[in-house]
Amino acid sequence: MSILDTLTVPSGLPERYKQLPIEEMKTQISTIKKVMGDRLYLPAHHYQKDEVVQFADDTGDSLQLAQLAAQNKQAETIVFCGVHFMAETADILTEDNQTVILPDMRAGCSMADMADIYQTERAWKQLKTLFGNTMLPLTYVNSTAAIKSFVGKHGGATVTSSNAMAMVDWAFTQKERILFLPDQHLGRNTAYELGVSLEAMAVWDPINDTLEYEGNYDDVKVILWKGHCSVHEKFTLENISDIRRKHPGINVIVHPECSYEVVEQSDFSGSTKMIIETIEQASQGSKWAIGTEMNLVNRIIQQHPDKEIVSLNPNMCPCLTMNRIDLPHLLWALEEVLDGRKTNQIKVDRDTSLYAIKALDRMLERA
Repeated sequence: MSILDTLTVPSGLPERYKQLPIEEMKTQISTIKKVMGDRLYLPAHHYQKDEVVQFADDTGDSLQLAQLAAQNKQAETIVFCGVHFMAETADILTEDNQTVILPDMRAGCSMADMADIYQTERAWKQLKTLFGNTMLPLTYVNSTAAIKSFVGKHGGATVTSSNAMAMVDWAFTQKERILFLPDQHLGRNTAYELGVSLEAMAVWDPINDTLEYEGNYDDVKVILWKGHCSVHEKFTLENISDIRRKHPGINVIVHPECSYEVVEQSDFSGSTKMIIETIEQASQGSKWAIGTEMNLVNRIIQQHPDKEIVSLNPNMCPCLTMNRIDLPHLLWALEEVLDGRKTNQIKVDRDTSLYAIKALDRMLERA
């Protein structure tokens, strides 16, 4: 389901949930969790609100949570507090007798929506006329099940921000070129780190069906899909200059979904897990500006009062689609599950899952 689709899809949330006092909702959620016990598993992404995270059985990034869901054979139902593509991955990796629920079907991902299967199939056909059989597709796990399936069908693999370098390195042992979907920034930053020059990177524009590149096509090594994270792309060079001026000696750490220019001017860059661990291991009194989603930054600030931590962009908003999951939607989802209803079930068809698993397995074999 695309972000545009979510604009026309009603929340489905019954009106009475909007009127419930916060403490009553918390009590009811806790009670349902106790009643269901091991039959229920509730993973929450790092970017979720604190009001949701407090009830999580596990927190983590999207693939980590999907893997934990797959390892949990006791749970009959997984209520996934994240966005649509994450719940899809959980459904792909879990057993047929397990049900995956997304508390709010409007919780999508703008990045994942920047590469749909029709655009991708069309692009692949046109790129093959330019580069023949020299390309291997890779997709960030922040993509739809259909894109993961496409990549798996064509010999490629998924990647995470943690293992992108290892997977891009592997891809170059398979083919001369890679097509990297859907986040151009992660693809560019990773390839550059591996020694691929910017001059050897082209950008595919899926809206206009054009390859953005000036030079000889024979020199192209990486074809980047023209997509991005709407949160991480908002961190700028001006943010870095401003924060260094206001906080001399501060360390700037950003997610690799940020632009190449921002990553280059930062002191550190890495996955959500790397950011969390770096701050945990940092010395008392050290100063940090973090360039990632605001809910997570605020949580890190609360967890480390012994350090001076700020957001790289103090005007940054949380991930709006992730924030659609809140206490009322979580309670509603859990009460529906308790009553035996599969409201907001995420189900990936068998054919799509078959090849998506191939893409995921190729990555997990090298994890």
